[in-house]
Order: sequence, then C-alpha cells, then structure tokens
Amino acid sequence: MTGALIGFGVLFALTFIGVPLVASLLVVGFGGFAVYRGFGAAEAVIGQQFYDAMSSYGFSVIPLFVLMGAFIQRGGLADDLFALARACLGHLRGGIAHATIGASGAFAAVCGSSVAAAATMSRVAIPQLKRYNYEVGFAGGTVAAGGTLGILIPPSVPLVIFGILTETDIAALFMAGILPGILLTLFYMMTAWLMVFRKRCFARTLTKHLFA
Repeated sequence: MTGALIGFGVLFALTFIGVPLVASLLVVGFGGFAVYRGFGAAEAVIGQQFYDAMSSYGFSVIPLFVLMGAFIQRGGLADDLFALARACLGHLRGGIAHATIGASGAFAAVCGSSVAAAATMSRVAIPQLKRYNYEVGFAGGTVAAGGTLGILIPPSVPLVIFGILTETDIAALFMAGILPGILLTLFYMMTAWLMVFRKRCFARTLTKHLFA
C-alpha cells in the first residue's frame, strides 16, 4: 500500500513539472518493479512489453490507415472531397463551413485519424474560408471540429486501439460509431449555421441603428 501511494505521488509530481504522461508512467512502472523484483527483472519485463506491443498484429492496421490518408492527400483526392461537399452544401448559409465539416467526415472515414483529417482539411479548406471572409478563429474552429470526427467515424484508429486493449470486437465498435458520427457531423453543421446566422443578424441590426 505504501509503495502504491509513493508511486502515485511520484507520478503526479512528474506530470506536474511537465514530464509527458507516457514517460512518467514508464519511469514509475519501471522503478516500482525494479524495487520489488530487481533491476534485471524490470529490464527484462519492459523489453518484453515493448516487443509485444510492436509485434501485435492488431496494431498493424494503424500505420496502414495513416498511409491510406497520405495517399489521398498526395493524390489530390482531399481537394475532390471538399469540392464534392461544397457542391452539395455550398448553397446553404455558411456553406463553406458545412463543406469543411462534411469533407472532414469523409476524409476521416478513409484514414481513421483525427490529426490527419484536421491537417489535410486545414490546407484545403482554410484558404477557401478566408477567401469568403470567414473569421480566422471561426475557420480554425470549423477545421478542428471536423477533425474530431476521425475519433468516431469508422475506421477509427482510437477505436482500434480501444478494441485491442479491452479485447472488444472491433467490428462492433465500428458499427456503434456510425450513427453517433453522423449525428455529430449534423450537430457541427447546425452549430456553424447558427453562428453564421447570429453574426449576420447582429451585423444587420447594428447597421440599422447606425444609419437610422
């Protein structure tokens, strides 16, 4: 019990001073095992754990999803996804923002990575958002919100990792993420529409009072 409390204290201290959580967990785990079982045993266990994690067949899908996203970006398909989304949603109020969110969801459904989706859509969509006089903060928030869809919409890399670690059926996790991913996309679009509507109404009201 005392050793566990000391371990938690060291972990919190390392995290508080800015050490990355992964490194903090590694130091505390290695140090605690070394205290109770010896340095040699701790060194052997940590080596085995690294090997098991790197040689896991389930984790092999993660770099393949990221590679697929890189192919799409290099091949220019991300621009085509954005153009398709803009053609379908551009007639709505805040259409460029809707197109950004829709294209982010479509891209996330291919690569499974929120970071890759956000990075790609920022290159494709932000110049278009700026061109049509969207605020920089709103443009960045739209891309960031659309990027989060990669966590939920299958094939999702975080869902794959969660399924492997918890021994849960990954196909069932993917099926469970479809409807929430669609709903989240629609809610993001609704939020973008409301923000654009509110700003335009405010601008009209202010103009009316100034020039009345």
